[in-house]
Amino acid sequence: MPRTRMDELYALAEEHDGLFPSKEARALGIKDSVLVRLAQRGRLERMSRGVYRIAHYPADRLAQYREAILWARASQGPEHAALSHETALVLYGISDVNPSHVHLTVPLSARLRRERPKWITIHRADLVDDEIHFHEGLPVTAVARSIMDVLATTHRAEIARQAIIEALREGLVNAAQAGALRKQVNRTVHALTAATTKESQATADESSPR
Repeated sequence: MPRTRMDELYALAEEHDGLFPSKEARALGIKDSVLVRLAQRGRLERMSRGVYRIAHYPADRLAQYREAILWARASQGPEHAALSHETALVLYGISDVNPSHVHLTVPLSARLRRERPKWITIHRADLVDDEIHFHEGLPVTAVARSIMDVLATTHRAEIARQAIIEALREGLVNAAQAGALRKQVNRTVHALTAATTKESQATADESSPR
């Protein structure tokens, strides 16, 4: 029995828990117009620009993360993208933070599609290979990188320190790595505190009567 278009799309989507990028469908010879018709008939769901989902496909807890990665890679987007910051800490299971957005780091020079889903927050950095790990099949920034990124963007030392404790407990870092991370966090916190104090002093000097 010949395979239908839906059979081909289902096989493609199985790799990503029901999701697939339209560019991969085009590589199979399935035109965008076919995807639009299938969506109109309720066979597919358009999740974001360039990303579709098989209707009624059982979604798992990682579906939104997979969608974020597929969105970033759609239409010649960057392959070197990774889930990062608070999202990475959640995926590793080393933080109780509950981010309202999925955090994604892409290269500095990456050209992304204009229609960014509101639930995705983009960060830009040129990650090297050892800063990207695969966790449950998803590209995620390494534990140390993730912790320091969260500290840099939130200035919340308690999140970073708790993540180090949990990472050590889960075996994601060893004692020496945890110790080095603590020292790095302490240095960063000291620098942030000094910068804040200097800025406050400058503001006070500007507002004082001359």
